[in-house]
Amino acid sequence: MIDPMEVNKIVRDLLDTQRLAVLSTQMSGRPYSNLIAFAASGDLKDIVFATPRASRKYANLIAEPRVSLLIDNRSNQESDFGQASAVTVLGTAEEVLELDREKYLQFYLQKHPYLEVFVNAPTCAFIRVKVEKFIMVTRFQEVREIYPIS
Repeated sequence: MIDPMEVNKIVRDLLDTQRLAVLSTQMSGRPYSNLIAFAASGDLKDIVFATPRASRKYANLIAEPRVSLLIDNRSNQESDFGQASAVTVLGTAEEVLELDREKYLQFYLQKHPYLEVFVNAPTCAFIRVKVEKFIMVTRFQEVREIYPIS
């Protein structure tokens, strides 16, 4: 296992430079994936995103809150096999309570200011994923598990 202090060095750059993630939920016992605009907290313990409450992904999150996110920096080139990195995030999702909303909304809108109207719509749910661990893949097959610093 990697020294926990290396979390920022290995994962932070990827989370900061990428705007989209693939969210995987479950629907009737089957995987279901969506692209989402995300942002990570400074301590990497939380990842947030927004979704309409009428969406299938929201219904899936309510039924089964365990999720995974895939965040990568591929360029769809042959060089990706030796250079691309990916992080799988495993965690539990929950709607952000009104009491905590401003705290999470602040870093989300820093990364995605163009989504302010969307995220503040009354039909939109603001979701927090409590990160349990990161699984980092680099150089095609180098796999490491990384846990947020407690």
